[in-house]
Amino acid sequence: MRRKDREITDFNEMMCIIDKCDTCRLALFDKEYPYIVPLNFGTDVQDGQLYLYFHSANEGTKLDLIAKNSKATFEMDCEHNIILYKERMSCTMGYASVIGHGTIEFVPDAQKFDALKILMRHYHSEDFPFNTDIMKATTVFRLKVLDMTGKRRNNIHPDEKTKTHIRLE
Repeated sequence: MRRKDREITDFNEMMCIIDKCDTCRLALFDKEYPYIVPLNFGTDVQDGQLYLYFHSANEGTKLDLIAKNSKATFEMDCEHNIILYKERMSCTMGYASVIGHGTIEFVPDAQKFDALKILMRHYHSEDFPFNTDIMKATTVFRLKVLDMTGKRRNNIHPDEKTKTHIRLE
């Protein structure tokens, strides 16, 4: 990473960023270009190993690509703020992000209910009731995270005395 002053290597700090995010982008291998797809996700840590959980219909491009190559890159970001420097007539963006690599594993039908609860826990409570009839039409998969790094651009430039901040929601 070029900007070591913005790098985050602490697992717990990266997990705090991940917890704030509502979308995870998966990049998969395709023929000529990478295929990237934004997805809802859930997280689970088992014996120090982070897994990202996803769901989809039982057929489609992303499942076809995963079947050919289970390696993937993921990215998620949050804390977006435009920082305007009126006196310099310039601006920058504040953010926090996590990027990493992993391998995708399909969740067996016998474990699908628990996996969907993990996914729902990220957006609701773990006990959020959902219609289990849809599980027949749903594929659940998880990314075993092999490595990840975080990055944060603080929302205040230390050299500036006057700032105008615009928060993007």
